[in-house]
Amino acid sequence: MKRTLYTEDHEAFRATVRTFLEKEVLPHYAQWEKDGIVSREAWLAAGRQGLLGLAVEEEYGGGGNPDFRYASVLAEEFTRAAAPGLAIGLHNDIIGPYLTKLATDEQKRRWLPGFCSGEIISAIAMTEPGAGSDLQGIRTTAEDHGDHWILNGSKTFISNGILADLVIVVARTTPEGGAHGLSLLVVERGMEGFERGRNLDKIGQKSQDTAELFFTDVRVPKENLLGELNGAFVHLMTNLAQERLAIAVAGIAGAEHLLELTTRYVKEREAFGRPLAKLQHVRFEIAEMATECAVTRTFVDRCISEHADPTGLGLDPVNASMAKWWATELQKRVADRCLQLHGGYGYMSEFPVARAFTDGRIQTIYGGTTEIMKEIIGRSLLG
Repeated sequence: MKRTLYTEDHEAFRATVRTFLEKEVLPHYAQWEKDGIVSREAWLAAGRQGLLGLAVEEEYGGGGNPDFRYASVLAEEFTRAAAPGLAIGLHNDIIGPYLTKLATDEQKRRWLPGFCSGEIISAIAMTEPGAGSDLQGIRTTAEDHGDHWILNGSKTFISNGILADLVIVVARTTPEGGAHGLSLLVVERGMEGFERGRNLDKIGQKSQDTAELFFTDVRVPKENLLGELNGAFVHLMTNLAQERLAIAVAGIAGAEHLLELTTRYVKEREAFGRPLAKLQHVRFEIAEMATECAVTRTFVDRCISEHADPTGLGLDPVNASMAKWWATELQKRVADRCLQLHGGYGYMSEFPVARAFTDGRIQTIYGGTTEIMKEIIGRSLLG
């Protein structure tokens, strides 16, 4: 079906993103994978190209355009380019809203220009060694000391953890509050007592730095409280729909791209004297994946449209959860089936299907696991 989601402006932006990927990302990506981290110059290049802070007000150096369809284009093109290491989506779509919606004018002046130029790389630190999706399990604490907080604790699996200059930390500021006793504190590079652990060795997305963070008596100024005191739970829940939609967008884009690659491959690869595409089993596999992708694309595009509609209420969190779990599980299934159709070549890391298999595996885990998504949907239906 012909997609009707995007306008000519969105497609022009897509061309810009593709040019950026060809010039600034893909020539260096193999080296970044070996290094386990991307170059800061790539972030600066993205800033110069206007790819950072798309929804940030123009007065702070952003694009001034909250239309989520531009973010969707970015996610689609980075996924198709197999370049998840440069985590622009995390920066723009997940962390950006916290700064644009919760920051004071003074905080915006301090952080947003660098956020948009690429000079300030951002991260959000919620997950701990003993607490993932369950916010009540967070043990990182911030004690009130008058004009500052004293922050103690640790976080793990933090994307952009090594490169980040600005980290939004979820910390317990009221012991009795449970999940409602949490606040968001912004920790900046160079604060005494803020240390980074190792760059974690993952099975995929090797160039995307993922780290452990440690906070030992870190003195955080009161001016670095983001949003309401003890209001982190509400703030986090408010932004989760967009985060999960962004992951869903990458999920269906990844599945579609793998289907395209595999369709070409089975037409060219021969077995028993004829192309694989002539075998009924292969044709059925392609037919099933194509149908699943088409159905999923329709739903995800509808979610994008609702989220981008300035006259509506935005995307319902339950629909966001549906999109997230369905699209990412589809991506996982398609990656496995496409790898199988590639045979031995699919197991070779230089083949795109192999990299997609490992890079995409995290999709059903971060942003809330598939099981958490089903729990959210189930509760909405059954109470």
